Amino acid sequence: MITMLAVERIKLLTTQAAWWTVAIAVVASLGFAALFVGFAGEEIGLTVGSVQTGAAFGRTVMLVLGVLAVTTEYHWGTIRTTFQAVPARVPALVAKAVVVGTLSAVVGLVVGFGSWGLALVLAPGAELALDGGADWRAVAGQGAVYLFTAVLGVGVGLLLRSTALGLAIALVWTQLVEGLVVLIPGVGDDIYVWLPFHAAGQFLGSNLGGPEFGLREPLGPLGYGAYFAAICLAVLVAGVWSARRRDA
Repeated sequence: MITMLAVERIKLLTTQAAWWTVAIAVVASLGFAALFVGFAGEEIGLTVGSVQTGAAFGRTVMLVLGVLAVTTEYHWGTIRTTFQAVPARVPALVAKAVVVGTLSAVVGLVVGFGSWGLALVLAPGAELALDGGADWRAVAGQGAVYLFTAVLGVGVGLLLRSTALGLAIALVWTQLVEGLVVLIPGVGDDIYVWLPFHAAGQFLGSNLGGPEFGLREPLGPLGYGAYFAAICLAVLVAGVWSARRRDA
């Protein structure tokens, strides 16, 4: 397993796409955080959680990285070489998910603490001390959310095998579908509270939920975190199962 992890690390980190996606995730997230802090008026009120708003951009980019890590191998046929070297496909695919997830977790921590650090510099008078578990979860929790988001991307890539289709579904879901579900008359709110990235936001302490928005949240922050992780792992398991049964 150690050898497979090393191989997957080399394959991932020697591609320009990986470094570009990491750079885009960090720059976009921190840039939005800086803009948010810079333009936030007194009526908004900066909190440890609110300055993490831009992290959603980086999270989407890491979802894209997870998809690309798989679909590009299918596109260029290198996945066949991997399966020839490791006939038991499951360990190879798990190693890929671990490597991509670990890189994404590091990016998440950089984004989380970077956004918080920028806010401290740009708004020194704001109350941004990490005083409790909720504050630490909003910042350090980005690492866990980014990790499982990348794992979700790997699962989607294994299921679809198509870069175009995988990216289309990932981007449409994160940028459009989840936001529109709440508009469905009658049942929109009930569905929305169970969607994966809403769950991730509630784990991190997003303000876009709760009674003040007319939503009845069925889980607490830790429950939502476990629920989000379970969804991501379920998609990965489905993708690995699919890859075992289909030709490369």
